[in-house]
Amino acid sequence: MLASDNEPSEQSTAAVRLYWIPLGAGLDVVRLNVARLSGKVFEAVSALAQQRPPCDLYHAALEVSVPGRRFVIEMTGAPDRHGCERGVVCQGAMFAPWLGRFRLFRYEVRCWPGGTIPDAKYAVDSPVLVSTDIGKARRLLEAAAAIPAPVWGRDQLRTGEMWNSNSVVSWLLERSGIGTEHVRPPRRGRAPGWAAGVVAAALRPVQEPGKRR
Repeated sequence: MLASDNEPSEQSTAAVRLYWIPLGAGLDVVRLNVARLSGKVFEAVSALAQQRPPCDLYHAALEVSVPGRRFVIEMTGAPDRHGCERGVVCQGAMFAPWLGRFRLFRYEVRCWPGGTIPDAKYAVDSPVLVSTDIGKARRLLEAAAAIPAPVWGRDQLRTGEMWNSNSVVSWLLERSGIGTEHVRPPRRGRAPGWAAGVVAAALRPVQEPGKRR
């Protein structure tokens, strides 16, 4: 039976939105300066090597709505042991595998029911509606349980680019069938690690290093 014009269909209640958050947004002054400095150095070296002008760097996060529920998906640092309260689906090490034993050098990926993106207010040209297909939205949420957890900032998966938060988002968009062809960062912006997720999504599933919940 078709839904009436006055009643929203189940399909119309699904939405996948992407947020582009500037590097270092929401951090305290000390950490913000460190993040900006390291980011500028990284981008300056990358721009020189690729013979292009430097760009602004962005971190991606997702908000996924399906009938009756809303989730936020984001890679962040692991602040404590209570990841289950934030819907953590996996954890991994930062910089080097052995550093993962210390929480300071551990990241987590959240698929947080009813959660928040703390830095959403700093997002640029966001949110970007990337899909309203309920099937794809649900596939994305299901895929979150299988997100790879290689070492952050390294290319353990041999994709040609380091793994980071942008890799997680592009991996999910590809695995869900939404795709990344029409997704672009804000003008004069760049999302390092994005290509790593796209390439990894095309690989056969493998057992990745890291802690899965």
